[in-house]
Amino acid sequence: MAIDSQTKQSKPAGKFAQRLQHFFTQTHVSFYRRTNGKVGGGKSLLVLTTTGRKSGVERDTPLFFFPDGENFIIIASNGGAPKHPTWWLNLQSNPKAKIQIRSRVLSVTARQADAEERKRLWEIISENYKNFVGYQKRTPREIPVVILTPDA
Repeated sequence: MAIDSQTKQSKPAGKFAQRLQHFFTQTHVSFYRRTNGKVGGGKSLLVLTTTGRKSGVERDTPLFFFPDGENFIIIASNGGAPKHPTWWLNLQSNPKAKIQIRSRVLSVTARQADAEERKRLWEIISENYKNFVGYQKRTPREIPVVILTPDA
């Protein structure tokens, strides 16, 4: 088995970890959907459905959110990793998406908060959601704050 010198991890183990994460994510989404958010949810979790920018396949991701007026705010932190999360790359390619919050399913359009919006929203994030502040400290990239606006 070959060892990747940069990650000190065998390549099959990396693939296994990705598959395992995918399995747990899909299981989480399945329970959330079947129970309308009563299992695997809470008041601050939504399921985001994007279209894969390469595959064209719909992809589901459970994410923390908070409301801002009629909009929903999500944060592309990727746990402070140096790369953007795949769901954000998908939204940059195609900003049309769906979200499910408990039993409610909405079509939305995503956009990155502009500098002024980000400043206002980041104040809310830093006061109420400390994990994201830690993620920002962990990565050199500016973590995108994403605004999901319900379609008419």
